[in-house]
Amino acid sequence: MSIHNMRLEVMQFLEKKIDFFVENYLIPVEKIWQPSDLLPNSEKETFIEDVTELREIAKDLPYDFWVVLVGDTITEEALPTYETWLMDVEGVSQKGENGDNGWAKWLRHWTGEENRHGDLLNKYLYLSGRVNMREVEMTTQHLINDGFDPGTARDPYKNFVFTSFQELATYISHNRVAQLAKKFGDHKLSKICKLIAGDEMRHHHAYSEFVNQIFKVDPSEMMLAFQHMMKQKITMPAHLIRESGEAIGTAFEKFSESAQRIGVYTAIDYVEILQKLIDKWEIDKVNGLSDEAEKARDYLMKLPARMTRLADRLVVPAEEKVFKWVQPAILT
Repeated sequence: MSIHNMRLEVMQFLEKKIDFFVENYLIPVEKIWQPSDLLPNSEKETFIEDVTELREIAKDLPYDFWVVLVGDTITEEALPTYETWLMDVEGVSQKGENGDNGWAKWLRHWTGEENRHGDLLNKYLYLSGRVNMREVEMTTQHLINDGFDPGTARDPYKNFVFTSFQELATYISHNRVAQLAKKFGDHKLSKICKLIAGDEMRHHHAYSEFVNQIFKVDPSEMMLAFQHMMKQKITMPAHLIRESGEAIGTAFEKFSESAQRIGVYTAIDYVEILQKLIDKWEIDKVNGLSDEAEKARDYLMKLPARMTRLADRLVVPAEEKVFKWVQPAILT
């Protein structure tokens, strides 16, 4: 059987379990939180008063914090690009021979949950008065226009490694922002980011379980896909981010530096996520590998130590970079 046909067969095998994944890793619409649950209610007479309080608390948040929050928001709002990419993966289609394709169902439901994140963060930024929303909106539109390529092609195995890694990375980022917001006294924003982080962790568990299932039926090819993704390095969804009038990708390094300076997402976090995936998938215990896959396993087992040495030598510039997104009035 060809590699292509084997992947399709595995995807069809997993598709039979999609309802289980939807029921166990996603939350019904009527039960899950919605953005309006966490923001001032515009129908209430206290709306202006509540917004004023939100804005007052927002004044105390430092510049790099705002840069990271804006970058996280833009990343979440570029969601149409991610859904479009995943809908093109082998084994996924809008419709199957017998009606709805199970993978399309999963992706639509997953997108429905993810869509709330950008909606909520965008509204918070708008109400805070600390951000140039037109610049943010232009960056979001550019990011969607510029597309997204995580280097997975249409390969479901590589895509599931990417999503497993990325969902855990976004959990870490939102959770750290929640911790910092609490430290600075913004308990409302802390709750917002903590809830978003909770969604990301559930999604991470789902995608990493897809990989776990694949390791049971096609271990060698899954191992090679894992190695491929780690050799080329996981590309962050916002790697093409840019400000208005700038070239594609020019804002990403500055944004990453801000995240590292305040400890929201660092090079060490990248290594720790890799180690968590190695442990979660019990890479050291996978049986039935080809000679090539054995070499891939050996590479992966040694990779965290190598990357830690590189991360330890990384020097992050101490100077804050100015963004068009964030009002200069709150430069610290």
